[in-house]
Amino acid sequence: MDDVTTNATADLALSVHGPVGVLDLVVPSGAAAFDVAEVYARQAGLATVPALCTRVGAMLPPDLSLARAGVRAGDVLIATTEVVPAAGRGRRDVAADATARPTDAAPITIAVVAAACAVAAGWLAATAATDRLRLVTVVVLVAASVLGVLPVGRYAGYRAVAAPAFAGAAALAIAWDPHDERLPMIVGLCGLVAALAAATARSLGREADEALQVWIVAGSLLFGLTWMCTLAGAPPRLTWSLLLMLAVLAARIVPGLVVDVPDQYLIDLERLAVTAWSARERPGGKRGRAVVPRSAVSAVAGHGTRMLTAAAAAVAVVAVVSAPLLLGTATLRVDRIGARCLVGFAGAALLLAARSYRHRSAGALLRAAGLGCWLVLLVVLLQLMGGSAVRALAIGSVVLGLALVIVAVATGRGWRSAWWSRRAEVAEGLCGALVVASVVVSSGGFREVWEMASLWELGS
Repeated sequence: MDDVTTNATADLALSVHGPVGVLDLVVPSGAAAFDVAEVYARQAGLATVPALCTRVGAMLPPDLSLARAGVRAGDVLIATTEVVPAAGRGRRDVAADATARPTDAAPITIAVVAAACAVAAGWLAATAATDRLRLVTVVVLVAASVLGVLPVGRYAGYRAVAAPAFAGAAALAIAWDPHDERLPMIVGLCGLVAALAAATARSLGREADEALQVWIVAGSLLFGLTWMCTLAGAPPRLTWSLLLMLAVLAARIVPGLVVDVPDQYLIDLERLAVTAWSARERPGGKRGRAVVPRSAVSAVAGHGTRMLTAAAAAVAVVAVVSAPLLLGTATLRVDRIGARCLVGFAGAALLLAARSYRHRSAGALLRAAGLGCWLVLLVVLLQLMGGSAVRALAIGSVVLGLALVIVAVATGRGWRSAWWSRRAEVAEGLCGALVVASVVVSSGGFREVWEMASLWELGS
């Protein structure tokens, strides 16, 4: 009689009825149904691994552990090679399918809209003509942020995600200053206040833990970068250039940091602990495969999904905010050229980075960030053109769009082939390198070196 090796310690005595008779097994409670079926197939000499059902005909999912399926010691299981009808599924399978469905998007949409309205309210209050209106708005925003961090109610997690936006909007209304030189410092202060609100919400409860972690990290980094540039006396265009560059780099670096699979799910630590004597010895028993519980896989996948979506949202917000501010603060000719190149290459890099994302929400956020950068650049370029040039550009864009649609329909899935993937990877790396190079020009560093060289030539 074989055993199934798992991380569980409790054993279950089962009777498995199948095509060739009854087989009594003693297996750990954490063993998966597939492991038990595989043992039965090997003992009975079956060519295929059968499916396991309970004595009432409810099929057990292959990757579900016996303990989670409700199997107890002394139960009888049925091994069958026939297709089990859908009506034979038990309540546990229906519940598992219900938990596997995607989360309702309505609360998430409401939280995002509420955060956007809070930022708009903070901006309008900051530019309001009367101090009374500003005071009332700040009081409402602070009260909303305090209520949002409280872990009370069914939608506490969604409120906690929006609460830092309310706190940051209140800080914007209080510390607003119309001078461009002080704007990076104000944005950094708003990021710090939002990070503090997220840390408070995370300390009170564990709802939306991944999004709150992104709030804390993004707000702290934003505060550190903006205040370091301000204290060093750097112009605002340098701050916005660095923020846009970091957003592009984060789109590639973040997936490797947030998706973390525990080592015990990837490596069999027992088989690695081999000494010189144990390597010569031949074990008598047979070692089964380690079983990873389905709940653990779902937990790892869910954590990575939520973290990746929150990080993509942070990248999109930073890119969309820093791009117009960079184009507005780069006033000199050489700096304007570098700023426009930086925004254009950043949009292309974000669009190409979204190609490698398999999660739809994160990929859509990066695509929105890339298109937002291009839209801001297009608005700036259209202001430099005359009426006839704008009309010709509109007609050319429509014709080019129709041609691209025809080509895409003709090629079909060819765009997703390995050939196109390699070209897209090269293009993404090239755009990332051009983004880093454009920072030197958009920040004014290239112009200052040029002016210094000109002064040296005049002095000589």
